[in-house]
Amino acid sequence: MPSSSPFILETPRLIVRQYAINDADDFFALNSDVEVMRYIRPPKDRKECDAFLVQNINFYNTHSNLGRWAAYEKITKEYVGSFAIIPVAEETGNIQIGYALMRSSWGKGFATELVQHGKMFFFKIQEADILYALTEEQNIASQKVLLKCGFMENGTLISGDKTLIKFNIHRNES
Repeated sequence: MPSSSPFILETPRLIVRQYAINDADDFFALNSDVEVMRYIRPPKDRKECDAFLVQNINFYNTHSNLGRWAAYEKITKEYVGSFAIIPVAEETGNIQIGYALMRSSWGKGFATELVQHGKMFFFKIQEADILYALTEEQNIASQKVLLKCGFMENGTLISGDKTLIKFNIHRNES
């Protein structure tokens, strides 16, 4: 877990920091995994992942306190996955929270931990009063995480051929 990249937030078990170029192998392992990407986006090959990593790193320069970040377990230093606070592509001005976890990190409560601490981080550093989240209709596990973290279901959104369930949480509810 390289420590030279800027720190974003800390949870009881995780460190979240900006991605760096030397994270390419971890980034590829996550973004190329068909099962991990099932409800997120199509998996990427190595060349696409490398370009996507550079795009994410460049995003930091123009978007203060927003981006996709690397999450590592504190004790083992093992790469857990990606955590994001990024604009909602389909809705200008709205910001969403999200995550993608390595299969080895599933079922350990990391998603809930990231969302709980991520929403507090968001409301501490952003002026927005609402934080959004989107899940595919079939992604029941992520819907349960969001509801457990205080998000409320708020309609649907069609994105390409997918129906997404919209969630949000207001600053005074967090």
